[in-house]
Amino acid sequence: MRWMLFFSLCLTFAGANAQYVSLGRKQADRLRNLVKKDAEVKTLFDSIRQVADAAIADDPQPIDTLRTEGLLQGDPRKTATWEALKDMHKMYALAMAWRMTGRTSYLDKATVYLIAWADSNHSRGDPIDDTNLDPAIEAYDNIKEWLVTGEITRIDRWLRQTAEAEINSGYNRPGRATAHNNWHSHRLKIIGEIGFAIADKKLQAYAIEGLKEQIGRNLNADGTSEDFASRDALHYHVYDLEPMLKLAIVLKRATGSDYYHYKAPSGASLARSVTWLLPYLDGRQTHAEFVNSTVEFDRRRAKNGEAGYKAGTLFDPKNGIATLVLAAYFDPSLLPLARKLKADGHPYPNWQAVINELNR
Repeated sequence: MRWMLFFSLCLTFAGANAQYVSLGRKQADRLRNLVKKDAEVKTLFDSIRQVADAAIADDPQPIDTLRTEGLLQGDPRKTATWEALKDMHKMYALAMAWRMTGRTSYLDKATVYLIAWADSNHSRGDPIDDTNLDPAIEAYDNIKEWLVTGEITRIDRWLRQTAEAEINSGYNRPGRATAHNNWHSHRLKIIGEIGFAIADKKLQAYAIEGLKEQIGRNLNADGTSEDFASRDALHYHVYDLEPMLKLAIVLKRATGSDYYHYKAPSGASLARSVTWLLPYLDGRQTHAEFVNSTVEFDRRRAKNGEAGYKAGTLFDPKNGIATLVLAAYFDPSLLPLARKLKADGHPYPNWQAVINELNR
């Protein structure tokens, strides 16, 4: 029975099946202690557990093909995808609740969700769609030690198909902007997370080499990014940085290499691009978004009435909190600004800040 595995397999698999995308055994132990002793962490975890409790009574709603990229709000394909993607947070919550409590009802239901998606969903190689699979990959990494061989085979097959679709996609061909703009940042993150979740060394190597190249190709020595230049929007600067930061955290945990401070031959680095962003977050500067965007889709979204895409709308510094928290894994001095922007008095601006503390 699964419940007998909770503590015994923690010991058996600690070295053989390392978890770099989610929580390792030591991190999970520390988190259980934090939940018991720290009221703020308990509050954050309780909100996750509430999602897990509700998810037990639900059935998964997988969708065969994710469709969000390039579609306007209100498009039925996009609406159907966002409805199905509610499963992502459910399976993450279930997996996290299992790691914290050992209740097999959480593990069993997380497995049901993952298998449902593994048997139904197929990637078309679009990283803006596939980036939404983050919580599923983390959920799998959290519970894979307690799954049986047949379940692992089905989930691994799904995730490997996703990663290979990304690598072989026409969007990833040399000469296309989507092979080096924010699309590629999200592509590399997904490939890297999958590579470490399913222990595929080729995918891992692709993500490592790709990140080094992306830092030099996508980011500039002055701290700006290709996407900021083409979209004239800090919205896309942070959207570009966040997947690279997430991948850099996985790689630091897995390999010990620090790609946050890694400098490309051009002088570009993730650290420099985060530093460049700071004046727009701490109030020293403001930025009117999308005024000189070269992308027609930005104008279509503005015409569609989508919040934040109207040319001239000022960037909201709160939209940089997630970037700050991810970067704070490498540079904790950034955390006070994230707390200030969150403005709720809590020491942890979000759940990622708790995970950072465990993994740093």
